[in-house]
Amino acid sequence: MITGMQVRLGRTALRLSVRDLATKTGLTANTINRFENGSDAKGSTIQKLQSYLETSGVEFIAENGGGVGVRLKK
Repeated sequence: MITGMQVRLGRTALRLSVRDLATKTGLTANTINRFENGSDAKGSTIQKLQSYLETSGVEFIAENGGGVGVRLKK
């Protein structure tokens, strides 16, 4: 499962504001802000964020000893 920090990094890599991401996912900006800042989120919320970001070219990197992260697909 992705983290709020990964959502923030992915959103920033795509040069999207929180409001932009909210509009594109149908979520509220407050929900995204809370998740990015460490609050828990519903599984459906996380799935919407992950799906949109992956479709837009973000690749999520799982914990592999160096920590979680993101990168843009080639």
